[in-house]
Amino acid sequence: TQIALGRNGLEMILINAPPPNYTGGERGFAATIGGEARFQSDMRRAFRYAQALGVGMIHVMTGEGAGPEAKATCIANMRWASEHAPKGITLMLEPLNPVAMPDYFLNDYALAAELLSAIDAPNVALQYDSYHAQMIHGDAVAVYEKYQSLIRHVQVGDAPDRSPPGTGDVDFAALFKAIKGTGY
Repeated sequence: TQIALGRNGLEMILINAPPPNYTGGERGFAATIGGEARFQSDMRRAFRYAQALGVGMIHVMTGEGAGPEAKATCIANMRWASEHAPKGITLMLEPLNPVAMPDYFLNDYALAAELLSAIDAPNVALQYDSYHAQMIHGDAVAVYEKYQSLIRHVQVGDAPDRSPPGTGDVDFAALFKAIKGTGY
């Protein structure tokens, strides 16, 4: 993969972890109560993959969950991951909207900010996605402006269909102006 990327002048900058099971299994489990051993094992594997591919960011998927115990589990797992992540790898938390990911634990940018504050690690940051921000909060630009100091990776997609920019509800002219204004 690394050779193919290099030949084409491309760089892989982010992977999702733990890898989802596309046969119907869970899509992440950082917030899964009682799943700490599995989380640690799969994160160790994700760290090896990231290093082999030269990837500097790992989107850590929280999986399903709700309530204070799931939040405490997520914080503890992310603290463990931040302490064990190889140098040069940043762990990313991304809120996903409930239409695309029903019952997903991290489904709000305010919750992401709370988690990042509690985790308090320099190698854990916010992954912003205009599609999810628009679907969750109704104004992707306002979300970017409010949480921009926590953001280290930006993804773009229009809402409500996760379509190309300019085909839906996101004000991309204002969003790109805000992004440029922050020096991202």
